[in-house]
Amino acid sequence: MIYILPILILMIIIVGFIKGVPCFDSFVKGAKDGSVTILKLIPSLIGLIVAIGVFRDSGILELAVDFASPFLEKIGINGDVFPLILIRPVSGSASLATLREIITKCGADSYAARTACVMMGSTETIFYTMAVYTEKTKIKKLPGVLPAALTANFISAISAGIVCMFC
Repeated sequence: MIYILPILILMIIIVGFIKGVPCFDSFVKGAKDGSVTILKLIPSLIGLIVAIGVFRDSGILELAVDFASPFLEKIGINGDVFPLILIRPVSGSASLATLREIITKCGADSYAARTACVMMGSTETIFYTMAVYTEKTKIKKLPGVLPAALTANFISAISAGIVCMFC
């Protein structure tokens, strides 16, 4: 298992050599393009980080949890998981911090922790992914993509709660 990555890299180099691809030059060009993409994404990432911090520290998150908990409890979702439902589409690192808080608060084998773990595996950081995609492809109008992605994310979160009820 420990040799999988070196073997994969070696296979890529061998196939590139056989096909006459300048592997090192291709690697350097890819690294250069990647660093340019990262530099273009920094303002968006800083904005997302600040927005998440304001959202969490202002108390709006707690208000939203208090408001939505009765509804979520009726459909089988623990109110402790709702912050993850809200934060997951925005930030992966904030989602991991929220997951850690859920596990610490509720216990590692609790229904809320199991649901949160399944949600982490079945949902996506939509806004980050869309920012990367639109920046790289220069597409600025994506009609219907954001509502569809948010709907799929919400359905995944509800499905995680339903599935974990039977575990």
